[in-house]
Amino acid sequence: MKYLKLGKSDLTVSVIGQGTWQMGGDFWGVTDDNVMIDTIHAAVDAGINLIDTAPAYGNGHSQSVVGKAVKGIRDKVVIADKCGIVWNGKGYDAILKACTILLEVEKTLRLLDLDYIDLYQVHWPDAFGTPLEETFEALNILVEQGKVRYIGVSNLNLEQIKKAMQLTNLISVQPQYSLLARASEIQIIPFCRENNLGVLTYGSLGAGVLTGEYITAPTAYLDNRIGFYEFFKDVNLPRCLELVAFTKKIAAKYGKTPAQVALNWNIHIPGVTVALCGATTPQMARENAAAADWDLTKEDTDAIDAEYFRIFGNDKSLNQKVK
Repeated sequence: MKYLKLGKSDLTVSVIGQGTWQMGGDFWGVTDDNVMIDTIHAAVDAGINLIDTAPAYGNGHSQSVVGKAVKGIRDKVVIADKCGIVWNGKGYDAILKACTILLEVEKTLRLLDLDYIDLYQVHWPDAFGTPLEETFEALNILVEQGKVRYIGVSNLNLEQIKKAMQLTNLISVQPQYSLLARASEIQIIPFCRENNLGVLTYGSLGAGVLTGEYITAPTAYLDNRIGFYEFFKDVNLPRCLELVAFTKKIAAKYGKTPAQVALNWNIHIPGVTVALCGATTPQMARENAAAADWDLTKEDTDAIDAEYFRIFGNDKSLNQKVK
């Protein structure tokens, strides 16, 4: 495993991070909590030390699973959590009011069974017109209280990121980014690189498409990926699979998997600190971690990029839902 400093912080993080959206059990299909705990343990044993979760992953269920998994190994992990997507009884609201954030953090700490969160991130832009000044004033209070060590943002646009930097000691940005969803490399990742902001990419395996395990959209009970990610849409999937077929050739050359090729490509993008990826079994977690233990050549990455542009043209947002 390789490790990097996360932005301007003193956090040293693994370049492969453990995402936990699937552990909520309400979006990626039904999961077994005991298997998920074993999966986190396998990830940590393989060198992954950053675990990313959020209240919106199963209305707190993922956080509870993470809390149980890190019991006794808190000193080995960096916990990244989020605020700003709140369950309203029927669905989720994107709301960043100070009062909701201060309530959210208390619930989060209880579910995780922790005294503090290493990285607390704004999950999504506010949908109710809450000023960013109010949002970050609340987050700064949490830092002062010792409940949060550092502040990051996720899914914000470039102007919002710039504003956040004026309002807090921002250390990281979490955009969607993968070999299939490349819009963030146009502005956001270069900006972060130039301003020493860490970048944690989510969807790094293209919702699973880049593993090479899918030829059709997932249909399992409670698996709603097709509603968020564009890759499984009929207009996009054949082209996505065409690119995956090419990465399989690269993988075969090294005795690796397509997922490992996709993750290795991701972490070699200048400015990317961590590629977050989910896993539903200990074997998947170990496979993901091993993606950092070798290196694609420049010839390989150039060939992959050339194939991408041959298939998709110059529209780097073609397969990504941009908000």
